[in-house]
Amino acid sequence: MKETQQILTEIATVTREIEDNYPELMKYLNETRSTLPEGSNASATLNKEDLENYLNQLKELVSKYKKEH
Repeated sequence: MKETQQILTEIATVTREIEDNYPELMKYLNETRSTLPEGSNASATLNKEDLENYLNQLKELVSKYKKEH
């Protein structure tokens, strides 16, 4: 299983790829964040599973876009 820091690094990398190469997908990032907990910073908690789910959604978004375009 990946370490939390590695997952966060991958999320940043995929997000940067979207920003640089597929800016038209930026509008979907807010929808994708549904995997992350809601609430104030004080009450929100994240675990590795939440982060991995978010990373997988980002990767799937890019993959589907590449296949369609």
